[in-house]
Amino acid sequence: MAELEGTPRAPAPRRVAVVVSRYNELVTARLLDGARQCLREKGVSESAVDVVWVPGAFELPVAAGAAAASGRYAAIVALGCVIRGETPHFEFVAGEATRGLGNVALAHGVPVGFGVLTTDTLEQAAARAGGAAGNKGYEAVDAALRTADVLAQLSRATARN
Repeated sequence: MAELEGTPRAPAPRRVAVVVSRYNELVTARLLDGARQCLREKGVSESAVDVVWVPGAFELPVAAGAAAASGRYAAIVALGCVIRGETPHFEFVAGEATRGLGNVALAHGVPVGFGVLTTDTLEQAAARAGGAAGNKGYEAVDAALRTADVLAQLSRATARN
C-alpha cells in the first residue's frame, strides 16, 4: 500500500492566491507576512503569488471561489481576523467564512489554507499573528501547499492506473 504525504521531493511550479481581509488589518498584515515567509521557504517565487485584498472575513469565500474557478492556482490561502464583540455578529461572520471557504475547497478541488483567526481579544489575535502562539498565516500556507502536493500525487497515481 502506497502512503502519500504532503512533502514534495521536488516542488512543482505552482501559483498561489492569498486572499486577505482588510478588516483588522493590523493583524491580517502580520498574517500575510507569515504567509509570505512560508511561501519563500517552500520555494514559491513572489511572481507566482497573487495577493487579493477584500473588505472583511465575510468576503473571503467569494474571492477564494473566484480564484479557484479561474483554474490558475494550485492552492489558495485565506487570511482574516474576527474578534468577538458584544453581539452575535462574531458567530455569523466566523461561521459563514469558515463554511464558505470549506465549500470552495470541496467544490473546486483546490486546497484552501484556513488562516482566519477567531479570537476573543485583539491580544489573542496578535499572539497568533507572529507573537507567542506563532503565525497562523505561515501555518495556513504550509497546510495548503502540503495538501496541494497530496492532490498532485493522487492525480499522478490515478493517471498511472
